Amino acid sequence: MVSAQKEWIQSLRSGDARSLARAISTVENRASGWSDLLKALFPYTGKARIIGLTGAPGAGKSTLVDQLARLYRNTKNPHSSRKERGLNGAPDDTYTVGIIAVDPTSPYTGGAILGDRIRMQHHFADPGIYIRSMATRGSLGGLARTTADVASVLDASGRDMILIETVGVGQDEVDIVRLADITVVMLVPGMGDDVQTIKAGIMEIADIFVINKSDRDGAERVEREIRALQSLAVRNDGWTPPIVKTVASEGKGVEELGAAVAEYENYLQKENRALKKSVENWQQRLVEMLRDAMLEKARARLGDGSIQRLAAEVAEHKRDPYSLIEEIAGKRS
Repeated sequence: MVSAQKEWIQSLRSGDARSLARAISTVENRASGWSDLLKALFPYTGKARIIGLTGAPGAGKSTLVDQLARLYRNTKNPHSSRKERGLNGAPDDTYTVGIIAVDPTSPYTGGAILGDRIRMQHHFADPGIYIRSMATRGSLGGLARTTADVASVLDASGRDMILIETVGVGQDEVDIVRLADITVVMLVPGMGDDVQTIKAGIMEIADIFVINKSDRDGAERVEREIRALQSLAVRNDGWTPPIVKTVASEGKGVEELGAAVAEYENYLQKENRALKKSVENWQQRLVEMLRDAMLEKARARLGDGSIQRLAAEVAEHKRDPYSLIEEIAGKRS
């Protein structure tokens, strides 16, 4: 079994797409051996740059991710030692890209359309890009429960850049900030009350602001409101998020966004900021992982049908929920 896992990991790290797809499916579906696989892959992680793109529905996230991936596939990676040329004449010493596109799950059918695969299908002939669509499966916060683990698999596979597109989010659905090295918040003019759209949590998590569809009326107003809010909220790390205007459908402003990402990357390398940010992110992720593990343990203890029975007792006021939770949490394995 150990030997088979080593062969699997070697194949994944050598660039085999089927091994990568199998690993991601194993992790996403929590299939047999998923935990051991992540443990074995962890030493190979930490090298990829993870960029999260979030914003309201209709902001053009998929289109911008598509354009950003194209930019990186045509940009030489100064840290790459590969010289051979890949398919379509794309040099293999350019950045390799992994894309995770998170789509909402229907609360009625449990299904998801996963339309980003359709929007980015022209990338499928490029072995330097791997696209994975994920359904939220009921998770809130703009990400699926296993998005972080899938990102780790892509990281271990050797991808240089990992682009994560969240579902359309609101003011406080900000899970992406605990996963991404760089968080890009997208806004578009003409979506109602612009200040309301960009306040609270969303305003605070942005490392870079993008005003997409900036050829529309109202783009200047959105920019003014962002700058006004920035003057009221000073970040602890001293960074002032730049504002980049794009028209993603035409590829306009994408190079400027790439330059803003590079500028923030350089900023993170100073005064050990990248490590400090990683420590903060892992503090939050460890708490989440512990919460998930404890929840699964509690469910396993209760057994099938217990939740429904206990819920009925609470609904009928035969028991109070507070004592019940204390009883469940206090059980010993």
